[in-house]
Amino acid sequence: MDLTVLYRGPLASCDYDCPYCPFAKRRDSPAELRADRAALERFARWAGSQRDDRLSLLFTPWGEGLVRSWYRRTLTELSHLPHIRRVAIQTNLSCRTDWLAGADLATLALWCTYHPGQTPYDRFLAKCRELAILGVRFSVGVVGLPEHLAAARRLRADLPGHVYLWINAAEGHTYQDAEADEWTALDPLFPYSRRPHASAGLPCRTGDTVVSVDGAGTVRRCHFVRDELGNLYDGSYRAALRPRPCPLASCDCHIGYVHLETLPLYDVFAGGVLERVPAAVPAPPSATRLPAPASATRLPAPRSRGR
Repeated sequence: MDLTVLYRGPLASCDYDCPYCPFAKRRDSPAELRADRAALERFARWAGSQRDDRLSLLFTPWGEGLVRSWYRRTLTELSHLPHIRRVAIQTNLSCRTDWLAGADLATLALWCTYHPGQTPYDRFLAKCRELAILGVRFSVGVVGLPEHLAAARRLRADLPGHVYLWINAAEGHTYQDAEADEWTALDPLFPYSRRPHASAGLPCRTGDTVVSVDGAGTVRRCHFVRDELGNLYDGSYRAALRPRPCPLASCDCHIGYVHLETLPLYDVFAGGVLERVPAAVPAPPSATRLPAPASATRLPAPRSRGR
C-alpha cells in the first residue's frame, strides 16, 4: 500500500513570535517535551516497521521541530529506510544545517518558511544557500502580508533559480486583483492560495491514501476533519481507508487542498507534493492576469495559514 501520513505530535513551542501564528513563543514544559519526544519515537518505530507499505511522511508540528534533536535524528534515520519514499518537515530553518550530512538526501526534504522580522534576512538566506550546496530538496515560502512584499521580492531575487518560492495567502486578508498580481509575479501558483477552495462533496485523497496522525496515534482523514478513522498503532484505521468526499464547506490550507482530486496539484507538484516543490519551476505569469481556480470561493478560513 502507498500511504501518505501527516504527523503532528504535541510539540507546540516555537522560537519565533509571528503575530499570525497562535503558538508563537509558546514554551513547552520539560514534561511536555518528553511527551513529544516519546510520541515521535513511537511513530518512528511504527513507520520503520511497515516494510510491506511504501510511506511518504510529512511532519507538520505547531512548533519548530528541527531545533529539537529528536526531530533531526528521526528524519535522518527514516530517510535511510528503503520503504520510505519521502520524509519532509515544515520548518522556519532556525536550526543548524550540519545534521543533514547524515541523511539520505534522495529521500529527505524541507518545507521552509521565511518570517520577516523574526530572523535576520542574511542569516535565513545563508541557510538556504547551505541547503542548495548540500543538495537538499526544499521550497521556501512567505506569508503574503503587504508588509512582507519587499522582503519576498528580495528573497526571490537572491534565491537560487531552481528553488521554488511559494506565497501563502494571509488569513483574513482579501486580495484585490492588483495586489494579487504582485504576489503572482513572485509565485505563479499563488492563485491556488488566494481564496479558499469550495470542497463540500468533492473527491479528496484524504481518508484513502492520505491520513493525519496525532501524538496518541489517532488517525483522521486530515488535520481539519475531526472525525476519527481509528488508531495507527492497533491497525484499526486500515478498515476505514476508502475514497470519500470532503465533508467541509471549504479548504484553505495547502496541506489540505493539495489532495483534492478536482485540482491538478498532484501533477503540478509531481514528486514533491509533501515538500511543496513543483515538478518544474513555474514560469512567471504573462501580462494577462492569471484566473483564480474555478472552485475558489471566499469563505471564512478555518485556521491560520502561517505555515
